[in-house]
This record gives sequence, C-alpha cells and structure tokens, in this order.
Amino acid sequence: MADVAVIIPARYQSSRYPAKPLAPLVGATGTSKPLIRRSWECATAIVDPAAVWIATDDERIADAVRGFGGQVVMTAESCANGTERCADAIGRLGIAPEIVVNLQGDAPLTPGHVVTALVDALRETPEVAMTTPAIRCARSTYAHLVEDQAQGRVGGTTVVFGADRRALYFSKRVIPHLPPEAAALPFPPVHLHLGVYAYRPEALRRYVAMGVSELEQLEGLEQLRFLAGGVAVGVVPFDPIEWDAIELNNPTDVGPIEAILKARGIA
Repeated sequence: MADVAVIIPARYQSSRYPAKPLAPLVGATGTSKPLIRRSWECATAIVDPAAVWIATDDERIADAVRGFGGQVVMTAESCANGTERCADAIGRLGIAPEIVVNLQGDAPLTPGHVVTALVDALRETPEVAMTTPAIRCARSTYAHLVEDQAQGRVGGTTVVFGADRRALYFSKRVIPHLPPEAAALPFPPVHLHLGVYAYRPEALRRYVAMGVSELEQLEGLEQLRFLAGGVAVGVVPFDPIEWDAIELNNPTDVGPIEAILKARGIA
C-alpha cells in the first residue's frame, strides 16, 4: 500500500492489564513472543517494515521493540489515547503520508485484508474522517463477548451503523440487544469492532483540537470523540472471518489467542 504509514500505539500502564504490551504469547511452534512483537509482525505482513512504527512513552516497551528490530517513536506521556499518540508520532517523525493506519497494539489477530479494505474505503470516501472495521460475529465470537459482559469484564467493542455505513455508536457493551431467537443464530446480528483505524493526517490534527469528550471518557473508547463532535466515521463491514479476531483486553484472553495462533500455524 503506497504512501501509508502504520503506527502501533503502545502504553505500559493499564488498569485492566498492567504491562500488557510485554505479555508473552506462545505460537504454533512453542515460541513465546511479547504481544507488541506479534502486533508488529501483523503490521509488517501488510506493509513494508520501514513504514511501521511503535509509538510509546515507555522505555521498557521501546527496548523490547528495538530488540526485535522494530522502529520506535517516543511520544508524550500526556497522550490521552492511541489516536492522540498517532497524531503525536506523525508530528515527531516529520512525515506526511496520504493515510495513517492506527493498528492497536493489542490486536495481533487483525487480518491483513481488513487493513487494505479500510485504506481503499478511505480513499473512496473523502467525506469521512476515518474508516474502521465492523465484523459480523460468528456464534463463538458473540458468546465470548456475552461471557465477558456477564462476568463483569470489559471485553471487546461492538458497533452499530446505518445503511450509509456511517457509525451510529460504539460500546464496550454488546449492542444491539438481541432477543433470544436472534442470539441463537449461527451469525448473530452483532458486529465486533476491531481496533484498527485509517485516517488522513488532517483528521488526526482535528481530533486533537476537539479535546476529550464525555462519551469517550465514559466508555473508554477514543473513536467516540469523532461522533460526539459530529464528525462522520465510515464503517467497513465484513462477513465473519475464518478465526475469532480476539483482542488482548484481559489476562483471560491469552489462552484463546494462543489457541488461534496455534490453529493458524503462526510461530
């Protein structure tokens, strides 16, 4: 993908999972790699490694990234979230790509074709600030989300959108509410939001200028700042993919992610 920069924001502190970027994940051959490396390998399977940077404010993460040959850009501790960190990173790097992709550091199972589709959709729809994916849940994914919610864990994010493919809302609750007959379908009508975004650089600058919104703070979801400010967010829907693209939100997610790495033969 020409003229695309991939930024992977990574912070050490997390109320739910401290030191999460350095959490080890064992792959198909029994090799253990930290989460941040697996996220970097996900990104470098999509674009040239020269176009991928880990954006962090923590030297422990930076040291780990340099250790496996990744590029690091040190960003301000004051960045409120990954989108602000992407904006800060682009400014510090002094680059001006056509499109910036924010690939979350806790999403090592993100399919490459999803990222490519986001970039293509952004190029085709200049009226939106960013594009982001919505994947129709398979029954197993839906069950994982519902179980997290029932146990009081903050798990994956879901999204609802209109016929124009503009986001209506994102939530860490499972939305929309499903009646039993809909919940029992092989592919329930719930869409999982994956933590990946494609923006134009000017959208990042606008995001920072808008300031933190109440909805963003309440849900802990950075993308809600755009919606709260009346800025259109393009949703790119996908049919269920071949594997559950689980994000590492809680320690309980390690086992399922490792099982998928092994099933897919990822070392």
